Amino acid sequence: MHFYRDLVGLPVIDEFEDSYGEDGSIFGLPGSPVHLEVVRSTEEARAIDPFDQIVIYLPDKAAVEDATRKLLAEGVNPAASQHPYWDDNSGVTFLDPDGRGVIYVSWIYESDRRPSSGREAH
Repeated sequence: MHFYRDLVGLPVIDEFEDSYGEDGSIFGLPGSPVHLEVVRSTEEARAIDPFDQIVIYLPDKAAVEDATRKLLAEGVNPAASQHPYWDDNSGVTFLDPDGRGVIYVSWIYESDRRPSSGREAH
């Protein structure tokens, strides 16, 4: 919870414990009625799939710098490598404590530009 609340900066709306063998935190997304829920198993840890990612679309590079300032200040550095799509589309990936990618990108999906598909036009 510390990662998403204190470093990513999402407000905690609610939390639950031991619900069907899981704990969780529900976070608000600023300026939106949409929420993000992170569920933690109370049983044996499971491996995170490399495509299990959260993408945060922000309006510009300054917003990405502002949003990632706390992560960097706490010594959370961008991932050594990330999916090539994010390399081609100005994304920066951080890993949460479970190894899940949290990607910050400096454009609003489907409103600013069409992202690279990774395929050459013919």
